Amino acid sequence: MTEASLVSRTEACLAVRFRHPSSVIRPVSDTAPTRSLDFIREMVAEDVATGRFGRAPATRFPPEPNGFLHMGHAKSICLNFGIAKEYGGSCNLRFDDTNPLTEDVRYVDSIKRDVQWLGFQWTNEYYASDYFEKLYEIAELLVTKGKAYVDDQTEEQIRTNRGTVTSAGTPSPWRDRSVEENLTLLRGMKAGEFPDGSKVLRAKIDMAHPNMIMRDPLLLRIRRDAHHYRRGTEWKIFPFYDFAHGLSDAIEGITRSLCTLEFKDNREIYDWLVREAGFENPPTQIEFARLELDYTVLSKRKLLRLVNEGHVKGWDDPRMPTIAGMRRRGVRPEAIRDFAETIGVARKDARVEIAIFEHAVRNDLNMEVPRVLAVLKPLKVVLTNYPEGPGEMLEAQNYPHDVPKTGTRQIPFSRELYIDADDFMENPPKKFFRLSPGNEVRLRFGYIIKCEEVIKDAAGNIVELRCTYDPETKSGGANAGKKVKGTIQWVSAPHALSCEVRLYDRLFKLPDPDDVPEGQDFISALNPDSLVIIPDAKVEPTVANDAVGSRYQFERVGYFYSEPEDSTPGKLVFNRIVGLRDSWAKEVAKG
Repeated sequence: MTEASLVSRTEACLAVRFRHPSSVIRPVSDTAPTRSLDFIREMVAEDVATGRFGRAPATRFPPEPNGFLHMGHAKSICLNFGIAKEYGGSCNLRFDDTNPLTEDVRYVDSIKRDVQWLGFQWTNEYYASDYFEKLYEIAELLVTKGKAYVDDQTEEQIRTNRGTVTSAGTPSPWRDRSVEENLTLLRGMKAGEFPDGSKVLRAKIDMAHPNMIMRDPLLLRIRRDAHHYRRGTEWKIFPFYDFAHGLSDAIEGITRSLCTLEFKDNREIYDWLVREAGFENPPTQIEFARLELDYTVLSKRKLLRLVNEGHVKGWDDPRMPTIAGMRRRGVRPEAIRDFAETIGVARKDARVEIAIFEHAVRNDLNMEVPRVLAVLKPLKVVLTNYPEGPGEMLEAQNYPHDVPKTGTRQIPFSRELYIDADDFMENPPKKFFRLSPGNEVRLRFGYIIKCEEVIKDAAGNIVELRCTYDPETKSGGANAGKKVKGTIQWVSAPHALSCEVRLYDRLFKLPDPDDVPEGQDFISALNPDSLVIIPDAKVEPTVANDAVGSRYQFERVGYFYSEPEDSTPGKLVFNRIVGLRDSWAKEVAKG
C-alpha cells in the first residue's frame, strides 16, 4: 500500500470514529449570569450567540488521579461546571490517567467524592485510558502523513538536542526514517517488543521553532511492565500529556478547553495535534490564572511530600489545602464556591490573601450555625453569695438578632462556674475590660459578677477565683441594663462537658512558603503552631446529643466543627474551622 493510500484510508476511518458526540445547540440556561462577565464567559457567551461550534458549550474537568484535589482544583471545578450550567451546556469529568506509575483508584474515588461534595454533577464520566486505542490510531495516522517518527535517542539526548531559547535544536539521527520503518517500530512498541526508554514516538514539526515545545514533542513512551489501575498490564505504550489532552477534548466534543497559564505555551501543540488528526471545528484552549493562596502550597508534588514525610496526618489533614482537608476541618462547600466567585477569573497570576478565603468561610457560617458557650482554658469561679443547690436555667439565644434564624435554649447556671483564664488578669493594663480583682464583668446571658479573692496553689498559680454576683442584674430582668464594660463567656462547672479542642491554623508561617533563605526549601517555612491541641476544654451541655459533624460558633472564640472521625459519645472533639477575626494581621503588622 502506498503512503498516500495509507493516509486516505486512516483519515476516512477517523472521520467516522471521531465525529463530535453533540451537534445540537441547547438554549441558554435560565441561570445564565446577569453580573459582569469575566473574559472566559464573554467568549462562551459569544460562542452561544454566534453558534460558533455548532453545538452546546461543552467543558470538562480533567484531573490526573495521582493525588487529592486542592483549592486550586476547586477554582477550576467551579469555573468549568459553572459555565456549563450557566449556558445550558455540559461538563465532563475525565480522568487524565496516562501515567500508570503514579495513579490509583483511591484517588479516582476521592476526586468524585470531592466534586459532588462541592455541589456539582458531571454530564459524563470518562477516562483517558479508554482512548488509548483511538490515540494509537491517531499516532499511526501521524506516522503515515510523515508527521511523526520513532526516535531511539535517550531521554537525556533528546533534552540536550532540543536546543535553547536562543539556539535551534539538533535533529535526531532517526528523524528521517521511512513511514514503513516507523510503522513497524511503532507497532513493535505497542506489542511490547522493546524495553522502557529505548524508543519514543515524536511529532515531526520544527527543531528550530521559537516555541521549544514544538521542537518535535514526545507523543508516546514505553511502559512495558507497568500496571495500570484500569488496563492492567495489557497496554505497553502510554501517551504524554500533550498528546492525550487535546485529542481527548476533541474526541469528547469539548468546545472550550480551560487551562491554567502554565499551559499557555502548550496551546500550539494542542492546536497542531487536533488539526493534524482531522477534527472539524475542534476545541480551543483558553488559559486563566491559577490560584496562588498565601500561607499554603497548591502543588501536588509538595503536598505529597508533606504527607509522605509526616508533616501532616494525611491528605485530609484539616491543615491541608485539599478539598478533603477543608471538608474535615468543617468548611462548607458554599464557602468554597463563594470564594471562587469572589476571586474571579484573571489573565495574570497573582497571590490571593488567605484572609479573603477566611472571610468567605466566616460569612457563610455566621448566618447558619448556632452559638454556644465554651471555655478553652478553664479557670474555676465560685460565687460565694449564690445559693447552694442545683442552680437555675437561663435562657440563651441560639442566633444573633440580625439573622433569619431564631430560637432560644436553656443553659444551666450554678454556684461554681468556669471562665476562660485569658479573661482574668490579676494586674491588668489599662483598657482591660474583663475580670480582675475588685472589678465587675457581665456573664453572657447571666449576671454581673465581681472578683473578691484570688486563690493560688503552692507554686503561685491561680487555681480559683472567689466572686460575688448581683442577683438584680440577670439578663432579661428589670435591672439587666446596669452598665459594665466587659462581657465574657462561661459554663456551669457541674454541668459542663469536657472536650478536646484542636486549634488549626495556617500551615506555613510565610505568605509565600517558597520565600525562604538560600539552601532551604518550603518545608523550613512550616508553622510549628499550625495545630494546638487543648485536651480538656469545657462546653455547655446542650451539644451533648447533637449529630457528629455539627457546626457552632463558640462565642468570643471562633467557629468549630465536631470532628466526624474522632468524636465518640464519651469524647467530644472539636476542630476550629476559623477564628472570629484575622489574628495574623497584628502579627504581620508587628513585622
